[in-house]
Amino acid sequence: MVELKNEKIAIPVVLFAGLLWSFGPLVVRYMNDPHMVPWQYIFGRGLTIFILLNLYLYFEEGMNFYKNYKKIGKSGLIGGLGLGIAMISFIYSITNTSAAITLLCLAAMPFFTALLAFLFLKEKISLSVWISIFIATIGIIIMAIGSTEKNSLIGFIFGIASSVGFSVFSVTLRWRKETPKFTTVAVAGLFCFVLAALMILIKNQPFFSTSYNSTMFSLHGTLVCLGLILYSIGSKAIPAAELTLLSLTEVIGGIFWVWLPLFGINEIPSSNTIIGGFFLFVSLFYYSLIMRWNKRHIALN
Repeated sequence: MVELKNEKIAIPVVLFAGLLWSFGPLVVRYMNDPHMVPWQYIFGRGLTIFILLNLYLYFEEGMNFYKNYKKIGKSGLIGGLGLGIAMISFIYSITNTSAAITLLCLAAMPFFTALLAFLFLKEKISLSVWISIFIATIGIIIMAIGSTEKNSLIGFIFGIASSVGFSVFSVTLRWRKETPKFTTVAVAGLFCFVLAALMILIKNQPFFSTSYNSTMFSLHGTLVCLGLILYSIGSKAIPAAELTLLSLTEVIGGIFWVWLPLFGINEIPSSNTIIGGFFLFVSLFYYSLIMRWNKRHIALN
């Protein structure tokens, strides 16, 4: 598996992963009544992720790729479960509230990740990272104050669950070095696929929605899968809390795409959302400058 050990390369890779994920809310808004077929969505997206990851592993490692599942261990299972919960909670959040509220909840990932990494991995959080997280917190609070949409509480709860689930996944990526990272993502896809299949059978519903919706489900699964591959590749070189901080490009981009008139959604963010998003951008910019300065200082020494 490809792994990056140079932070200067890993940082833009993780930023790009977040950018790919940011198109997720836009794809969901293009679906026809996704709130009516959540389990079909989870089924289609999970199946897409599972198939794509296994194809990726096959082309990289050949016929022996299945042996990765024998090495997945406790960290891989917990990480896959956490990511699976994050995926399932996402659709229930974004179909019950605005994209902004869902993405604001995901913006809380650095806090949950920092706490989990500190408790279970004993990772120390540098002062510069805490400053970045503090600036991001100001942005989140500003945006949250301006969010008064109907059913926002339901969306908020599922959004927080998605954020915590992804934080668990991020921490497990750095738990055991020998854990096959991409297989962990494949397990998450399998978990979503199996659970959704069971729920569809219990509810006596069809497995597939319309052909259009099914295409959108697979498209979203592809974007998520590509982003997770890049995120996993960059995970080795970046501490867990910083990893989720960098992925906040998903929040900034996601709010922007559903607002941009070009895409026809016109989900206009409030002034609080715009101001809060600016603070998130500042936190990312500050972090990037600090990382570059630290590297330069180390080189001079």
